[in-house]
Formats: sequence, structure tokens, C-alpha cells
Amino acid sequence: MSDATSALSDAPETELGVNEPETPAVPHPTDEAAVSAAVEAALAAFAAAGDLAELKVARLAHTSDKSPLALANRQIGQLDKTEKAAAGKIVGAARGRVNKALAARTAVLEEEEAARILVEETVDVTAAPRRRRIGARHPLSILQDRVSDVFVGMGWEIAEGPEVESEWFNFDALNFKPDHPAREMQDTFFVEPAEAHLVLRTHTSPVQVRSLLERDLPVYVLCPGRTFRTDELDATHTPVFHQFEGLAVDKGLTMADLRGTLEHFARQMFGAEAQIRLRPNFFPFTEPSAELDIWHPGAKGGPSWIEWGGCGMINPNVLRAAGIDPEEYSGFAFGMGVERTLMFRNDVDDMRDMIEGDVRFSQHFGMEI
Repeated sequence: MSDATSALSDAPETELGVNEPETPAVPHPTDEAAVSAAVEAALAAFAAAGDLAELKVARLAHTSDKSPLALANRQIGQLDKTEKAAAGKIVGAARGRVNKALAARTAVLEEEEAARILVEETVDVTAAPRRRRIGARHPLSILQDRVSDVFVGMGWEIAEGPEVESEWFNFDALNFKPDHPAREMQDTFFVEPAEAHLVLRTHTSPVQVRSLLERDLPVYVLCPGRTFRTDELDATHTPVFHQFEGLAVDKGLTMADLRGTLEHFARQMFGAEAQIRLRPNFFPFTEPSAELDIWHPGAKGGPSWIEWGGCGMINPNVLRAAGIDPEEYSGFAFGMGVERTLMFRNDVDDMRDMIEGDVRFSQHFGMEI
């Protein structure tokens, strides 16, 4: 359920307290002075960056798709033919200067960071060795197993599928149209050669389609697993993350069955006082669709409604793609991110802590084997 989890992983950073940099004014592509001012602002921001984290903020403000020079470059297509050539030279040269300055500043800061790490992480080879710590399973694996246990306890099955997936299973069978934004390169890792039509799966929803094709009805499956998207690694995003998605197809299923399932699941994960609410939304593979919010008394900063995932009744087109008559059967589906669930459940502020492999992070969750 790609869009459902996209709502999790692509949520605005301000939700967790990370503010985006203020963007300067957009210059007109034929205004050489204004373009030059934008370049000088970028160079000054790069020079002022004291480390790679600050440089990343400056890079996003001055070289991303929403930066002044990028937006000015887009305006060139709207100019008269007589102005396009001159504007292209002005903006092209300006972006070249900015990219060159960024590369130079990045090299300097990387060298400084490498030198600092050499000093800070120097190892005294003459010191007595420390005893090895006892290892344990990662909190994400433990949480994924606990989620699976909840649904196995309700009589559901656990289903798995390949991480390198056919476009048909990943998109077409799930009612994603050919021009859907999720199919573009900025969201999906495509596997070469292109004519193979293979991708690194962007969600675990293909496992749902495979389950409908391979199992006899009725079907009740939970599909946990690893997924991939072209996100940058930061406090709230990672290009490799985990999902668990549920699928139920049977005669007579309704939104009431979906809500009851999610309510039971939420209370198993967050306590008996946890509550959920459903807000109308749109996903290609469900109709009607809803965003799922969770409220629980143990939330950091006090109880509040937090967006948790997406859900809805399965779109008849998805059932037809699996050879199921939507007039006879209905079904519901839902999806959440494992990392996001761990953040809500255990007050984890930075998603990077989950993947850096520092045993001190895992120790907070207990050394469960």
C-alpha cells in the first residue's frame, strides 16, 4: 500500500520539529542582476556552513527543485523565443557556479570531518581489551514479530514476497495508472535493463496481489517486509524501510470490519486506552480510502492524534486484476511503517538511530534474544 505508507515516510519534517530553511526570492531568468544576487546568496550560505549538516540545509535552499535558480530555470520555457537563449545562458552559468562552489565546500567539510573523526575515534592499541557485550535482536525485528503475533492470534497468515518486483505487481495490479507520480524515477528504484520492467518494491502491497493469486478465498494475510524509495536519509526518512500491510478478502466485509480490526490492533500495540480515527483520503488501490490516526496516553509530549497509516476497502479493479468477482467478494487493506510505529511507541526522535548499528540504541529496548 504505497500511498498509505508514503503518507508516513513523506510526512512534512516540521511534524517532528525539523524546520525547513527559508527560501530566497525567485529571480526572473532574464534579470542578470537578480540571478547574480541569488548566486551570491548561495555562495555565502555555503561558505557560512560550518559542517556537513549545515551545508545540507544550504544545499536544499539553493540547489533543490524549489530553489530560486531552479524555479527561475523553469520560467525559461514560458519566455519568448527571442529571450530564451539569453536567459538560458544566464541561468545555466549561474547554476554552474553554484554547483561548483557546493562541490568545493563539500570536499573541504568532508576533509575536516574526516580529520576530526581520526582524532575523536583514535584507538589506544595498548589499552586492555573490554569484554564483549551480549548481542540481541534489533528493535525493528522485535516490533515486526510482535505485530505478526497480534494478527496470527486473530487467525491471519503471514505472507512474504520478493524485494525485486515486477512493475505489474508493484503498480498495474494495484490500479496505479501509467502516469501516476509514484512510478517516476524520483520515487522508485528501477532495475536495469529498463525493458525488464523490474523495480525494488516501493511497498509490500505486491505481496497482497500474489496472495490473492496463490491462495483460495477467503484470504486474511499480513505482509511485513523491507521496501525501497529514493528518499534522502534524515531524521524522518530513509531510502530502505519496513512496512506491515494487511489484506482481508471475504464475503460481506465492510468498513466496520476494517475499523474493528485496526482498533484491536492499536490497543494491542499502544495499550487499552488507545483510540483510532479514520479521515477520508484517496489511494489508487482502495475505495473508499482513509488516513488512520492514533491517540494513546503514553505519547511523547502528552496525548495527541498522530497520523499512523492508510487504509480502505479494496478497489474493485484490484480484485478484478486477481481474477476475483467484486460483486461476490469485498475486502479491506491497511498499511503502516514499522519505523514510524517504533517512533510513536518508544519515543524515538531520529530515524537514523535505528540503522546506524549502535548497540547503545538497542539496549534501551532490552537485550531480547
